[in-house]
Amino acid sequence: MRLWSYTRHQHQNWKLFVIYRVHFLRIFSSNSDMAQGMGFIAGLLLLYMSEEDAFWLIVALLKGAVHAPMEGLYQAGLPLVQQYLFQFEKLVQEHMPKLGQHFIEEMINPSMYASQWFITVFSYSFPFPMTLRVWDVFLYEGIKVVFQVGLGLLRFCHDDLVKLPFEELLHSLRYFPDEATDPDTLFPLAFSFKVNSSLEELEKEYRKRLDGPNASSSSSKRLLPLKSKTMSRAVSQVLSISNVGKK
Repeated sequence: MRLWSYTRHQHQNWKLFVIYRVHFLRIFSSNSDMAQGMGFIAGLLLLYMSEEDAFWLIVALLKGAVHAPMEGLYQAGLPLVQQYLFQFEKLVQEHMPKLGQHFIEEMINPSMYASQWFITVFSYSFPFPMTLRVWDVFLYEGIKVVFQVGLGLLRFCHDDLVKLPFEELLHSLRYFPDEATDPDTLFPLAFSFKVNSSLEELEKEYRKRLDGPNASSSSSKRLLPLKSKTMSRAVSQVLSISNVGKK
C-alpha cells in the first residue's frame, strides 16, 4: 500500500511537471530559458502549499488574475523588467535626488542591482523573514511593494551609498546589512513612499518614449531601458545561482 501511494504521488508530480513545462514553453516559446526565473518563486510557494496549488497560483500571477500580469518579466527581451527598472530609476531620482545623481556619476543603473528584485519578488538572496513579509503584501497589493521595499533599502543606506565609489557601491547594493533587511525596520520606511500615482505617470512616460519618434535619439538613451542582450546577461547572473548546487 505504501509502495502504491508513493508511485501514485510520483505520477501526480510527473503530470504536474509536464503541464508546467507545456504551459511555460507555450508562453515563452521564443525564450523558454527565462521561465527558470520562476524557480525561486515556485520554491517559496511550495513551502506553504501543494504542488497543484502552487502551479495555479503561478498561472494566476502570470496572467494577472488579481494584479497586473507578471509574464512580461520572463518573456524574451524582458519587457516588463525594462519598464520597472525605468520606473524605479525615476523614483530614486524623485525621492532621493542626491543618491540618484550619485548613481549617474558612478554609471550605476538599476539593471546592475535591482533586476532580481522584480524577477523573483525578493525571493532571491534576501533573509527569509523579509521575503515572507514582501510576499504577504505582494499577494494583496501587487508589484508596487517591490518598488517601495527597494526604495526603503536605498533610503536606509542612503548616507553611506552617496559616499561610495563604483566598486564599493555596487557591492553594497547587492549585499545590504542585516539592519536594513529587518522587516520591522524596513517596512515602515518602505510604506512611507507613496508611489501609486508616480508609477502610473512613469508608465505612460516610458511607453511614450519607447514608441515616440525620438526614442532612439542620443538625448533619450539615458531614459530608455538597456537592450535585451544586456538585460539577458543580468538575468543570467541571477539564474546562475540556482545551478550552483547542481555542479
